[in-house]
Amino acid sequence: MLVPPHGGRLTDRQCEGLEAGKIIDQVKNGKLLTLNAREKNDLEMIGNGAMSPLEGFMTGSDYDSVLDLMHLSTGPLWSLPVVFASKEEDPDVSPGDHVGLKDIDGTIWGDMLVEDIFRADLIAEAEKSLGTNDDSHPGVMYLKSLSGEYIGGKIRSIRRRETESFGNYRLDPKETRVLFRARGWKTAVAFQTRNPIHRAHEYIQKCAMEIVDGLLLHPLVGETQEGDIPADVRMRCYEEILKDYYPRTRVAMSVFPAAMRYAGPKEAVFHAILRKNYGCSHFIVGRDHAGVGNFYGTYDAQMIFDQFDPDELGIVPLKFEHAFFCSKCGGMATPKTCAHDNEYHVFLSGKKVRAMLAEGILPPPEFTRPEIASILMEAARKGDN
Repeated sequence: MLVPPHGGRLTDRQCEGLEAGKIIDQVKNGKLLTLNAREKNDLEMIGNGAMSPLEGFMTGSDYDSVLDLMHLSTGPLWSLPVVFASKEEDPDVSPGDHVGLKDIDGTIWGDMLVEDIFRADLIAEAEKSLGTNDDSHPGVMYLKSLSGEYIGGKIRSIRRRETESFGNYRLDPKETRVLFRARGWKTAVAFQTRNPIHRAHEYIQKCAMEIVDGLLLHPLVGETQEGDIPADVRMRCYEEILKDYYPRTRVAMSVFPAAMRYAGPKEAVFHAILRKNYGCSHFIVGRDHAGVGNFYGTYDAQMIFDQFDPDELGIVPLKFEHAFFCSKCGGMATPKTCAHDNEYHVFLSGKKVRAMLAEGILPPPEFTRPEIASILMEAARKGDN
């Protein structure tokens, strides 16, 4: 039996077909509020149940409770705000209003029944959720770009797979759960990354596969910061490596359409809870999960899980130290399993790999499979043209 969703049930605020058409007809001539890129990602994930038990953008009571207590006002553990900010060009709204939600191009993506409108202290939000108010943190920069007025209420999302990227891999939580059951999986481990797969990733994924029935590769394809490898390149890398290096019956791949908050420890908890909704019993937490720059300690995102009761969390964090190729061992290892000095270790940062690619240098096979290195090199060359 798969783990239950967070809060006990999957919410379903997603509408398609005729129902979606009716929503558009209801709101297109009324008040329309504008979604930014993160809010559009969040709308999809609230709608499809990935953010269960949320049914909409947070009201003030949930917002305050999450920031101060890391719990929703109704009780369940929750680590980060999920909010909608009013925009300067948007019409005024009041509680009780039924409004449409559109993107910057005017396309309607859903609706909301306004329940609450409240002012937020964005500096306090940054300090409580991100642990800093430093402008060099991308999450702080995002918050400081907002109006400071949040609008909360239940939503309905309109899903158009054909207009979104990676449609073939865009599985909702109810669909991954059906897939896991069809394959006979009772336990599954999720792996999230915003980087292309390399040997260290492969190593910890396969270590985790030894103790569960299946692996859900769940690359994040929502909004990320400039400099991250584009999602389409990362997906090509996964497609390539799955051909020859993983048992097909024990791996599933689906995109994770969330936006990165770069919130380090609290985002690691957020990512784990959402993977629980997809049906995963375990979640891989590596070094510097969801980190950026030097804002968080290397293993802070692992240590935060120690403060929660396992039953309250409902998903098992698998904590891995950084993996590397050891020329003395002749294979992949971590500090827990290798007895040799750093001089024997091949460990490259994402920044170093991007620099190598920019110089036309293929990353070594000890770092990544040759097939993956070729895809990255091809993408780097196209980016230069």
